[in-house]
Amino acid sequence: MRRLLTSYAVYFNRRNRRTGHLFQNRYKSIVCEEETYLLELVRYIHINPLRAGLVKSLEELEQYPWSGHAVLTGTRELKEQEQYGILSRFGNTVATSRAAYRKFLADGIASGKRDDLVGGGLKRSRAKYANIEEWGNFDERVLGSGGFVDMLQQHEVLRERITTPLTLSELISRVATAFNLPEDSMVLPGKARPVAEARGVVACLAIRELGYKGIEVGRELNLTSSGVSIALRRGIETVKKRPEFKKEILVQSNRKEHPPASLFPCHSPPPCNDAE
Repeated sequence: MRRLLTSYAVYFNRRNRRTGHLFQNRYKSIVCEEETYLLELVRYIHINPLRAGLVKSLEELEQYPWSGHAVLTGTRELKEQEQYGILSRFGNTVATSRAAYRKFLADGIASGKRDDLVGGGLKRSRAKYANIEEWGNFDERVLGSGGFVDMLQQHEVLRERITTPLTLSELISRVATAFNLPEDSMVLPGKARPVAEARGVVACLAIRELGYKGIEVGRELNLTSSGVSIALRRGIETVKKRPEFKKEILVQSNRKEHPPASLFPCHSPPPCNDAE
């Protein structure tokens, strides 16, 4: 998603001769627990164009090109969209599944805005579950019961991923700011020294300090696996010479002082400023 949004932002800025951010926040994504939540989410999301007035009826919605609904009903094809995982929950054949799915969508048109479908465990659903006295734990990025949130947080890696918000996108933005570079330059082709050093710092902090995989870093920076390796080596040297980068960039987050050791206790990588 970040590569898609960044590519469009670069195109839009060039076309309109502007600089800076185009999108305010990252896209919404949540961990979903229950089967009923999954189907309700599918319906809620696919009805959005109708609710917003972009189309006037379900018949028009089936021709609307900017939604996955048309693929589920069979009126459009998009090979990248997985559809049978959803359709199989409505019947044993494609025809009966699509008929039941259409009815399911029609039944939800009048539901309006659903605050209980935006994450937060049972805290978001108090009106619906008014007889429940114990709400349990909750997290804005989880749609499910308090027990489900507890289960996620009991797992060390998932607890860190859920409770610490520093994403690769945010890391890249912070490094670009530290180097006084446009954020777009971090993902565009080019070998200018300041940009190369900044990419190296991103690779170093992401892999050695935050526990991201090289393939994830490459995907965000538009680098090949060998490009990530080169950037990592460069970043290690840069952080050795300018150790203030690590503190300046990482201390802004709410992470613990040494997250990699707890995230990957069996094979913790050394910090960036350690000798090779």
